[in-house]
Amino acid sequence: MTGYVLAALAAALIFWGAMTFNGLVRRRNMVAEGWSGIETQLKRRADLIPNLIETVKGYTAHERGTLDELTKLRSSAQQAPSGDVQARAETERQITAMIGRVMAVAEAYPDLKASANFQSLQQDLAETEDQIQLARRYYNGTVRDFNVMIEQVPSNIIAAWFAFKQAAFFEIENAADRTVPKVSFS
Repeated sequence: MTGYVLAALAAALIFWGAMTFNGLVRRRNMVAEGWSGIETQLKRRADLIPNLIETVKGYTAHERGTLDELTKLRSSAQQAPSGDVQARAETERQITAMIGRVMAVAEAYPDLKASANFQSLQQDLAETEDQIQLARRYYNGTVRDFNVMIEQVPSNIIAAWFAFKQAAFFEIENAADRTVPKVSFS
């Protein structure tokens, strides 16, 4: 009888370990999916930047330094390693701030503000910023769930055995940068 009890306990322990491992794998994959969503939206925004620069450049020849800096930031973001969430978040924070500065520069040019191309870009950027916000919230939610499972007893045992590491949140460090850039001139 004792042999059956021990065998049942061992089977239950193995079943629990497999289920916990599978839960960790599922959550790790959800984190990867969430990061992919952020990267998709950041790519969309990066693709809009050259159009923004060209549109603004035609109206604001003496604002060249701001536009050049935005171009450099865009290149830096595209060359950043995909897995380095903190570095990418910092670069994207700088891009968001720079886009805000470009929009502020445009405020001084009524012809630019009235341009249909510029207005379309403003709308596209505003929509993209909204999508980045949604993707960031989804990603951070999956990171939270994954990290909680790694830290909670008893799943932390399986996480340690199989070397699951906590994922990093996609955060904006500077509280002043948490404000959404103004891209509407109405």
